Amino acid sequence: MSTKTPGPAQVGDIAPGFTLKDQNGRDVSLADFAGDKAVVLVFYPFAFSGICTGELREIRDELERFSSDAVQVLAISCDPMFSLRAWADAEAYFFPLLSDFWPHGEVASAYGVFNDDAGMAIRGTFLIDKEGRIVWTLVNGPGEARDFSGYDAALASLA
Repeated sequence: MSTKTPGPAQVGDIAPGFTLKDQNGRDVSLADFAGDKAVVLVFYPFAFSGICTGELREIRDELERFSSDAVQVLAISCDPMFSLRAWADAEAYFFPLLSDFWPHGEVASAYGVFNDDAGMAIRGTFLIDKEGRIVWTLVNGPGEARDFSGYDAALASLA
């Protein structure tokens, strides 16, 4: 696996800013949440794929863990916006699915989780505090489902 950046963003780093289109064509920026909410970024390889569907269903089914007055979940892939819309409609995902389609993988690259060879994001998860600093990360390779168990403790530490 090769990436455009030396490795995943680390705890303590300032989170790279971005603005991407969600599944409904609306611009969503990391800066929209600054000073107001923590943000959990969930990078995943492809809409409609088995492991990704299972992971986003977990988020959907336990949405209060990932989206509340204290935190906002943003799921990001390199899929086109229209694919994300079809997937969100099919799976009842009512949280933002952001398209990092063009420039292809630019945001995933900024976070060090873009696989150049496959043209996709790998499974990277980043919890960003209200001040824009990364406070927890989890990175899994292709075919490895993520385990959100450490997320709850990291989120609790922000309170």
